[in-house]
Amino acid sequence: MDKFNPRKHHRRSIRLHGYDYSQPGLYFVTICVQNRVCLFGYVENGQMILNAAGKMVEKWYYELEKKFPDIQCHGMIVMPNHFHCIIENTGTIPVGSYLRVCPNSPTGEQTDLGEHDNILSEHAGSPLQRVLQWFKTMTTNEYIRGVKNYGWEPFNGKFWQRNYYEHIVRNDHSFHAISDYIHNNPANWFADRLNSKKP
Repeated sequence: MDKFNPRKHHRRSIRLHGYDYSQPGLYFVTICVQNRVCLFGYVENGQMILNAAGKMVEKWYYELEKKFPDIQCHGMIVMPNHFHCIIENTGTIPVGSYLRVCPNSPTGEQTDLGEHDNILSEHAGSPLQRVLQWFKTMTTNEYIRGVKNYGWEPFNGKFWQRNYYEHIVRNDHSFHAISDYIHNNPANWFADRLNSKKP
């Protein structure tokens, strides 16, 4: 496997044509705020200082494990205008569990859940797109409440960029390289191409 290259993996989606993202595996995911506006805090002395909105995003990431029984949340970092994480689809679902988003949950601007809203436990695995859709919806809705109730900075049009970036983690070497990249992201922020304020 080629050495993990964050610059390449940020430049474009490397979603594999025909790859079944519902199968068990680990995925490195990056989601960016629309127009790369810094809404989640700031970096100081190589440390990410989360504001209330950043802590909200962090909270909803770990809610994925409660919503989707086949999902395990690994390392993550909320940066000023984007979010990195490693998500594992374990493919192990308790008998009787349903892999679907709550039918009463608002779905925001991206409402198409395909034909997966009634998948039973026999069909192990939640499609990655649906998991991230739920995450983006929940964080968007709570951010809107924060704007209305707590004076959070408004966003223009959309909260998250429509697309996201993912990389299939194929082996232990890749997992550790990506984990290190996530851990060191704040220290490298001022050289990060996702830093909209970079000189």
